[in-house]
Amino acid sequence: MNATPGGGLVERAQAIAPLIAREADEIERTRRLTPAVVSALIENGLYRSLLPQTLGGAEAPIDSFMQMLEEIAKADASTAWCLGQCTVCAMIAAWLDHDTAQEIFNQAPGILAWGAIAHEARSVEGGYRVSARWDFASGSRQASWLGAHVRIVDSDGRPRKNADGSPEVRTLLFPAGSAVLHDVWQAIGLAGTGTDSYEVRELFVPERFTAFRDVTSALREKGPLYRIGTGSAFSLGFAAVSLGVARATLDAAVALARAKHQSLAASAMRDNQAVQGLIGRTEADLRAARAYLYATANAMWRDLSATGEFSAAHRSAVRLAATWTIQRSAKVVGTAYHMAGATAVFRSNPFERRFRDMHAITQQIQARDTHFEDVGKAILTGE
Repeated sequence: MNATPGGGLVERAQAIAPLIAREADEIERTRRLTPAVVSALIENGLYRSLLPQTLGGAEAPIDSFMQMLEEIAKADASTAWCLGQCTVCAMIAAWLDHDTAQEIFNQAPGILAWGAIAHEARSVEGGYRVSARWDFASGSRQASWLGAHVRIVDSDGRPRKNADGSPEVRTLLFPAGSAVLHDVWQAIGLAGTGTDSYEVRELFVPERFTAFRDVTSALREKGPLYRIGTGSAFSLGFAAVSLGVARATLDAAVALARAKHQSLAASAMRDNQAVQGLIGRTEADLRAARAYLYATANAMWRDLSATGEFSAAHRSAVRLAATWTIQRSAKVVGTAYHMAGATAVFRSNPFERRFRDMHAITQQIQARDTHFEDVGKAILTGE
């Protein structure tokens, strides 16, 4: 184990990025991460970047996790998205007893994926029984375990409530072999994520394979990472993915402009003042978005490490920065795509897939415009 938590993650991501880039076409074609890519991610410990150190994980600071995803996203967005999803899912280990977490995460391949909150599970003796189908399980095709976030009903059918009157929601974990996967991910972008649906019928899940995800009082691990919770970790991780996609797309546009002569133009694109100005402004946009995201994450991490508290203000700041970063990254990708002209529409060039991937990212929950409304309301009300 590295003496510094998360040490070497970024360097390992950079080392395997060329392999991932070579496999990107096959990932797109098959709509799955290739065995070579999955093996490289496992062998380099990247799936374990947010797993507790007590289980042999890196328990990395949040900025190391974000930088790791950026590097992978430069090579392939689908790989970075799956890695981000499954890595954050592994944070659930901090809410499980040690032996249960060992069984899930320390038996190869030790990968967990899950989808959206939906449906109910019935409380029965020793655990819960559930029949349901869930969607949006990115990384499920590599996973050895699946999770489901469900509302709990008692044996008499009455919904179980928390002390504040809200529905009790638990995360149930079960071997992937217990579920049927439905191949439904025919999407405009992030095609290689295999974000499919999964279904179980009358499945019994023992109590010890359940957890109150993101409930601080239920934590078994004390590190600051787990007080952030999976929701905010997803936001920061997927925003970092968007930065990696934007960086790679803009770099490709710069490389093209250095060599390309536009139709009927006397000089290369690099000598065109309009192109020069556009690249300068777009570079500034990307650098500003990245600086804002990391400044927010690092300020939150410093406060959290010092006080042990992840406040509502931290949560709001993270959501605002992540949403803004994804939307600005999409603007950068769009500018680079249009700058490339007709070159950008061919699958053989590094633009159209990244354009589609980026616009699939903007449709995810982390990029919703309503987040601005939520933050604006909090500012105006002083909450």
